[in-house]
Amino acid sequence: MTPGNPPTRTAAGAELEERLAAPLGLRERKKLKTRRAIRAAAFGLFSEQGYEATTVDQIAAAAEVSPSTFFRYFPTKEDLVISDDYDPLMEVSFRSRPADEPLIESVRQAMTDPLRQVLAAEREEVLLRMQLYRAVPAIRARALAEMQRTGEMMCRLLAERTGLPADGLELRTLVAAVLAVSSEAVQYWAERGGHDDLESLLNTAFRSLGSPGL
Repeated sequence: MTPGNPPTRTAAGAELEERLAAPLGLRERKKLKTRRAIRAAAFGLFSEQGYEATTVDQIAAAAEVSPSTFFRYFPTKEDLVISDDYDPLMEVSFRSRPADEPLIESVRQAMTDPLRQVLAAEREEVLLRMQLYRAVPAIRARALAEMQRTGEMMCRLLAERTGLPADGLELRTLVAAVLAVSSEAVQYWAERGGHDDLESLLNTAFRSLGSPGL
């Protein structure tokens, strides 16, 4: 990819974008398209020339936006790396699960179902993101903040299902455990070059939790 030539979407990428855009209005759809174009351009450049060597100006040129537009979507280059479209898909998936399904099973399905589509569309991007988590301290620090935000979202979802307080210790502990084991599974997958089946690894990780009694 050269600056000024945005990456071509794959069929899986187009399908993922349509799924993300489905509940949005026209204005938010345009924002989603721009955000994803900037991110795709960035990861293309990261793959070609490395994270540190890639500038915001280069990313903006490759995505055909101005640097000021880049910063409207991503306050820093690190924010671009840690941001993804997984959380909205996970929330929709969780809400679609049967109300009488065991809670941990609903959480597992809510995490693995969207993952299939994300990996089909952006496998190399996900792999590179995890490699950058390990290699760049500033990205690791921002990733921790992003994980906390995801945890708060999950606690709210689980509170709706269970009636337990979203900020109570029981749900916070469960969500912390889920995020820890899923993070380890994804890191393990990335460390092995993404050759394993990530969904199987996540299922193994969830089995390690045992029964939370919920």
